[in-house]
Amino acid sequence: MADSPPAQWPAALVAGVLDDALGHAARVLGISGLQGTGKSTLAAQLADAAAARGLPVATLSLDDLYLDRDARRTLARTVHPLLATRGPPGTHEVALGCALLDTLRAGGTARLPRFDKRTDTRRPAADGPVAGPVALTIFEGWCLGARPEPAAALTTPINALERDEDPDGTWRRWCNAALERDYPALWRRVDRLLFLQPPGFDVVPAWRWQQEQALRAGAPGGGMTRAQVGRFVQHYERVSRQALRTLPALADVVISLDAQRRPIALR
Repeated sequence: MADSPPAQWPAALVAGVLDDALGHAARVLGISGLQGTGKSTLAAQLADAAAARGLPVATLSLDDLYLDRDARRTLARTVHPLLATRGPPGTHEVALGCALLDTLRAGGTARLPRFDKRTDTRRPAADGPVAGPVALTIFEGWCLGARPEPAAALTTPINALERDEDPDGTWRRWCNAALERDYPALWRRVDRLLFLQPPGFDVVPAWRWQQEQALRAGAPGGGMTRAQVGRFVQHYERVSRQALRTLPALADVVISLDAQRRPIALR
């Protein structure tokens, strides 16, 4: 899920985040934030700032670890139809992410994957950029660091998607189990975690619709309608709300955002 505005983060904030990561000898800096909070924008600016200091960096998105469309269709047939949609826990190739981060942390060279959202498949490996050796890897993703919920919390649907399309809770229990079983190994590769904290989940559908409008402007005739965006965002609501409850206390750095995505506080 690529990010929309802010178009630019303040240069002083970017420099401060980079100084913090380097000051703590981080080899992997994680940037976590819900849809539309500006993760990829911040990652790109951090990479530019590091390059200006002569520091080689690599950038990797959790999105680039998506399972291909065919693999998700298999999950949709064998586990639950909602697993056809990429993004929720259980739809990423976690082992690949662990291997890549291990290689880069150790000073090696890796060819980075890139996912093509137009074709819903990962691009051929030979098309990916080669990175390494690097001083820092910037790893961003919408649920980086997220923790699973207790089983009792999964009983009651939290939105129309869960109520109508997952009435018995099979999908949400499967995603929660994947988040508990598979993802901690990936999170442990992150040395320093930054969380972009919006004022609440309620702003996310509007932010995601703004992003979709920008995407539609760049590719007329494609994209989702506002109703489709609203349904799409519901796939992420449960884990997003859990992240909002837990990550402010777990992250090393928290940047609070207002409803216009402006940074208003840094911890």
